[in-house]
Amino acid sequence: MKKIITILLSTLALWSCSESKFNGVNPQYHTLLEKALEKAGNNKTEIEKAINGISKEQKDGMAYLIAYMPERDLKSLSASYLINNVELGYKAKEEFPWAQNLPDSIFFNDVLPYALMNERRDDWRQDFYNRFAPIVKDCKTIEEAIKIVNDTIIDVVKVKYSTEREKPDQSPYESIDQGLASCSGLSVLLADAFRAVGIPARLAGTPNWTLKQGNHNWNEVWVNGRWYFTEYYPSGLDQGWFLADAGVADVNKPENWIYASSWKPAEHAFPLVWDYDIRYVHAYNVTDRYIGLWKAEEAKRASLGDKITVRVKMFKNKECTLISDNRVETQVTLSKDNEVIENGTTAGPTKDMNDILEFYLDKGKKYTLTYIDSKGKPVSKNITAEDKPLDITLYKTI
Repeated sequence: MKKIITILLSTLALWSCSESKFNGVNPQYHTLLEKALEKAGNNKTEIEKAINGISKEQKDGMAYLIAYMPERDLKSLSASYLINNVELGYKAKEEFPWAQNLPDSIFFNDVLPYALMNERRDDWRQDFYNRFAPIVKDCKTIEEAIKIVNDTIIDVVKVKYSTEREKPDQSPYESIDQGLASCSGLSVLLADAFRAVGIPARLAGTPNWTLKQGNHNWNEVWVNGRWYFTEYYPSGLDQGWFLADAGVADVNKPENWIYASSWKPAEHAFPLVWDYDIRYVHAYNVTDRYIGLWKAEEAKRASLGDKITVRVKMFKNKECTLISDNRVETQVTLSKDNEVIENGTTAGPTKDMNDILEFYLDKGKKYTLTYIDSKGKPVSKNITAEDKPLDITLYKTI
């Protein structure tokens, strides 16, 4: 009996200690926080300060953040960094109407986190709030806010896509300092801009396309109960040049899946192509959703009749190698029987290398593509829509 009483007293003492240490925190996080403190090592004091230094109303948000933090962050981030991040996240939640009613599961997982992948941990949230809060202050809906952030971010941060960036996994300020970023770096910038004003955002992407070589990352935003995709160079929610590639992902090959990031551990690790050994970026397999989106788009295109796709790219001249800075943005006119049918613009140096102008042509018909060359003279190229898609390369300098 004495032994049982001793065990009970010991258990009660441990419970009381934990309750005191995590006063005001939902008990569901207590065990996770204990494990996080163990991982923090010499930085344990800073993590405890972060938990104890936040207001009662914000404790569960801080607990969630710390409970699922990568070990590298537990060992290095300061209490002031974490407190500032959480307080500003809650400030956005209180200020913007679209953020006020977000479920905790979305707010904690896709607004409060300070990082998306393995990028350097910049203290970006106050600066990004200062940059983007004035832009969205008059927006009434989350759709309006997403559109205006998407449409203005390149002017605000002055970063463009380039294969000449220093590395793929850049932090916000690494990209801003260079003015250049990969698709991954641009996705970090856009997600941080969204999160700074209370818009849930995450990273999405594939390590390798199914039907061609190469990877790509982009963003997803949470709108009224579901996720939509977008990216730094916007074309509208759930619209983009890469949907045709994402929509044919091979469900049997993880290297071809479409992944969406999560702060909380999920069923997979997000595959970072620059370092597959990094396993602390969590992800869900969302391939089926993209396949569904593409099937709907295909049905829409099928309603147009028997069409053939023509993909049009333009470069400075024939000697240029296929790096992003050698592409040219210019208007191309599609005509048939001397009648203009459609105009489009080729992707310039700031767009992703896989972003390509497309037209849809009637099979067996003849068309003409016309553009203005570097000397200001019109240049025409005749094409015929045969039985398979066409890839057309144009040159600004003949």
